[in-house]
Amino acid sequence: MNKEITINDFSQYLFWDVDISNFDFQKHKVHFINKVLEYGFIKDWNLLKELYGLDTIKEVSLNLRSLDAVTLSYLAAIFKIDKTEFRCYKHRQLHPNLWNS
Repeated sequence: MNKEITINDFSQYLFWDVDISNFDFQKHKVHFINKVLEYGFIKDWNLLKELYGLDTIKEVSLNLRSLDAVTLSYLAAIFKIDKTEFRCYKHRQLHPNLWNS
């Protein structure tokens, strides 16, 4: 009963800037995981876990340059690691936004 997951199974608004006819899940996995983490619904998160597995998502998300605060907190809780381990957290500390502090 398991069908192959395609990009069409995910929310279409996530990939308005991508040519989905030539999309490769392995070649573009960092971009794909980043989009789903920040802008996807829970349905998209569940498909992402099924497609890549938590280990790959963790590896990619730890090295992303930017994540919003809610996504960062969610991933830190899911993976049971401190927020300071994420590259985006360190980057945010080095470059504070003075307008929203």
